[in-house]
Amino acid sequence: MPNGQWFPPEWAGRIRALAQGELSVAPARRAATVMLLRDSVDEPGGPSVHMLRRRTSMAFAGGAYAYPGGGVDPRDDDRLVRWAGPGRDVWAGRLGVDAVSAQAIVCAAVRETYEEAGVLLAGETAETVVGDTTGDDWEADRAALVDRELSFADFLDRRGLTLRSDLLGAWTRWITPEFEPRRYDTWFFVAALPAGQRTRNASTEADRTVWIRPAEAALGYDKGELLMMPPTVATLRQLQPYGSAAEALAAAVGRDLAPVLARPRVEGDEVVLSWPGQDEFTQRVPLGGGDR
Repeated sequence: MPNGQWFPPEWAGRIRALAQGELSVAPARRAATVMLLRDSVDEPGGPSVHMLRRRTSMAFAGGAYAYPGGGVDPRDDDRLVRWAGPGRDVWAGRLGVDAVSAQAIVCAAVRETYEEAGVLLAGETAETVVGDTTGDDWEADRAALVDRELSFADFLDRRGLTLRSDLLGAWTRWITPEFEPRRYDTWFFVAALPAGQRTRNASTEADRTVWIRPAEAALGYDKGELLMMPPTVATLRQLQPYGSAAEALAAAVGRDLAPVLARPRVEGDEVVLSWPGQDEFTQRVPLGGGDR
């Protein structure tokens, strides 16, 4: 039974071209995505994760389920933002980058969660979180962030808010395969839904959002019912053992953030594409042409 792995038909030719040294590799843009978790008092069995389904019209991963996220805004590294939690130097060590880049990556995680899910990991003090981000004034600011008319630092200053970096846990890092023309170097984070806040489909790139338990989402992928990219499936499987959002956040501290990058190799008359430590996603493409 085929699963729901996103594998567009043009990938086969690109994988062959890369393996044969015939493809120029595009640079990977830094990005961040957040697995937002919510505990259920009425339904024991572990937390649910917030997912969105990308519109089928999207050029990249159309129809696939993913988490809120997006690219780093260069303006997020050119000035200090209001900040609480581990310092930028601490985050730099955790993420494997310099302090300026670490600030930009963490800002991207918080900003994209607000832009695409309406959830904001920030508060008036280092110990508080905003309880409600609805209303016309909030929506005007969110739209300005999406349109890049307003930087995230200016947004925080305007509202007198402090970014709560302590509410995030760095989980894993994946880099888009080198045969893709649009590539991202993406850090995945976990966070718990703050009390009083609600998710909503605030993204123009999604046509549906759901709260779903990781095991249920992974089963939908296994059955071929839910389309997903390898990083999404891998992280869903990794979240399954945890009984609460707090447990997952605590586990994030010890997670390995070595980048996961798929590499092609020639074996006989096939090109084999494999992700380190992720055997279930291995793809075999005929060297001389043909389909998946």
